[in-house]
Amino acid sequence: GRVEVYHDGKWGTICDDQWDDQDAEVVCRQLGLSGTPKALSWAHYGQGSGPILLDEVQCSGNELSLDQCKKSDWGQQNCDHIEDAGVSCDPFTGTDVQLCQSDAGTVRLAGGRSPSEGRVEVYYNGDWGTVCDDGWTDLGAQVVCRQLGFR
Repeated sequence: GRVEVYHDGKWGTICDDQWDDQDAEVVCRQLGLSGTPKALSWAHYGQGSGPILLDEVQCSGNELSLDQCKKSDWGQQNCDHIEDAGVSCDPFTGTDVQLCQSDAGTVRLAGGRSPSEGRVEVYYNGDWGTVCDDGWTDLGAQVVCRQLGFR
């Protein structure tokens, strides 16, 4: 869908200048969605309304949120809503594992010989549980490592 961000008490859109798949990867990660991220431009999912809050977003793809990406200052833009950025986080490709990205406390490694290895566990609805390995790939492992602060 169209990407919207909340800043200073307002929802607004992102201009598609410099918008690419690395930016989409960060948006999908921030939303806790797995799959193959795809950036879409020219208001592919329709034009938003209200302020255009971000422009010139340039993520490397490794960030946990758009806040960590290089971008224009909030509200500094030279766009119209015809340039609203969109993202598809295709759940039917890539890893099927979905992780909550809200804070680093939602994932842990258990049973390993060191703090940097172990069984992946997630905290959900008041309980810790394991992650099934169906569809588990290096991409899922990379997300967990990043979320726990490892390189």
